[in-house]
Amino acid sequence: MSKCRFIAASLLFLSLSLAGCGKKDGGDLASPGQPSGKKITIAFVTNGPDRFWNIAQAGVLQAGKDFNVDAEFRAPQPGADFQKQVLEDLVTRGINGIAVSPIDPDNQHDLLNSIASKTILITHDSDAPKTNRKFYVGIDNYKAGREAGKLVKKAIPDGGKIIVFVGRLEQLNARQRRQGLIDEVLDRPMQTIATLKVDPNNGPIGEGKYVFVNTYVDQFKSEQYTAQPRDAITATPDVACMVGLFAYNPPAIIQAVRESGNLGKIKIVGFDEHDETLAAITEGIVEGTIAQQPYEYGYQSVKILTALIKKDDKSLPKETEILLLPIVVKKEGPDVPAPLEGSPALTVNAKAFRADVNKKLDTLK
Repeated sequence: MSKCRFIAASLLFLSLSLAGCGKKDGGDLASPGQPSGKKITIAFVTNGPDRFWNIAQAGVLQAGKDFNVDAEFRAPQPGADFQKQVLEDLVTRGINGIAVSPIDPDNQHDLLNSIASKTILITHDSDAPKTNRKFYVGIDNYKAGREAGKLVKKAIPDGGKIIVFVGRLEQLNARQRRQGLIDEVLDRPMQTIATLKVDPNNGPIGEGKYVFVNTYVDQFKSEQYTAQPRDAITATPDVACMVGLFAYNPPAIIQAVRESGNLGKIKIVGFDEHDETLAAITEGIVEGTIAQQPYEYGYQSVKILTALIKKDDKSLPKETEILLLPIVVKKEGPDVPAPLEGSPALTVNAKAFRADVNKKLDTLK
């Protein structure tokens, strides 16, 4: 699959320009299958509710204004059935285009193809490359996982036991992040997404300096993701590092480590830009987090869909996989995201990053 990469020091603070994708005038222009004068309607559908998605919502709403389209944000309750209902309801209403983060792309294959046959479909955050979706907007989750692995090795250079927490492994992005993390920590060769081999979650992984004891899966259930880190510390009191791969995992880990009296002893590495995670990095409680660019997921999804609906091919990117750079957020670093030397990522300090995230969220008030 072809890829389009964007490497710019100011990615976090400036909207990307994808070859002029979409125009700020003409959201009400006629498009295929759409009566003249009727405004374009676009929906951005998440895999569940979370503060992470609120940041994306800000991008969706801003793009709706910029390109003069009706841009809806939908965050269904966790679970493939809830997401299915939302997608089918949108199609029934005659939505012009949908951007979705698939929960289980393998088992949703027929559903997604059915949606794609009735409206224009793209994916964001987590891909479904075997379906008829038109574009994907996100990051290379495998390489982002490897960036998390680098943080783990820095946090526990002498080695030790590692425990991973994630919402669900049915999602492609979760599998890719986890595998990138494991491969980096265990010094394995780089894999490609197309031929990715995934370690099963059925026992310890690694026999040398580092050992992955277990990956806890919570299926987005709050009672599980809050209890699992406590259970993990009880089951493995000599755990050296705990890694959370979804936005809500690091705060739950922080709370469990704090309650156990092991702050500073048990190292923590996160994913995404939850406010508690960013604050904990600034305080030195968390080694760092691998952030995505959810604002851009929302903004660029609306931008691309607008061009697709209008059949404005000249304004579309030439590549169908739009990969934004992950951002390594640490206590120290530049105020504006800058290329991380020798790595396909950006780096920024947590204080500046947190301020920018909150600024975006303020637009929703």
